[in-house]
Amino acid sequence: MLKLRTATPEEWVRTCLADFDTFLIDHAACERKAVFTALSFTAHYPDKDELVHAMLEIADEELQHFHDVFAIVLARGLSLVPDEKDAYVNGLRARVKHGADHYFIDRLLIFGIIEARGCERFGLIYRALDPGPLKDFYRDIAGSEGRHQDLFYNLALRYFPADRVQQRTEELLDDEATLLASLPIRPIVH
Repeated sequence: MLKLRTATPEEWVRTCLADFDTFLIDHAACERKAVFTALSFTAHYPDKDELVHAMLEIADEELQHFHDVFAIVLARGLSLVPDEKDAYVNGLRARVKHGADHYFIDRLLIFGIIEARGCERFGLIYRALDPGPLKDFYRDIAGSEGRHQDLFYNLALRYFPADRVQQRTEELLDDEATLLASLPIRPIVH
């Protein structure tokens, strides 16, 4: 499991709960983007069978999450909106080093870190919600994100030496903490 450098502030939870509709719509967009991210790995690395298999499983699971969040959105009388640029994800992606190997390891680790932050934040939402189906849903989503972070990290270990993975992970976790501290608190996943 990746150990994030900073914890999400309690203010983020209060902000999300105060505007849960906006949070849900953003959550749906994140799940939709996660499907495409997983599929993009299969397009970039079709010769890596273990990776392709893992990404197909993630894409299936993220698509189910998108279905589930979309159903919640519709049940609340809401509609999806066009995607906004995600400053958090784009900020992390800007840290990807050039060169085929650097690009590959960085993408694996960055998406592992994104999943780790999602695990933490969905867990916070889960703990803050009243008992019921929505609380159960976010408990399950947090668990899924936790499994995904481990999968991305373990795939990096599969394709790169452990010392290189560890060193780059430490650098990216430092970058993630700095980036997160620079972003405003909004009722969105990242």
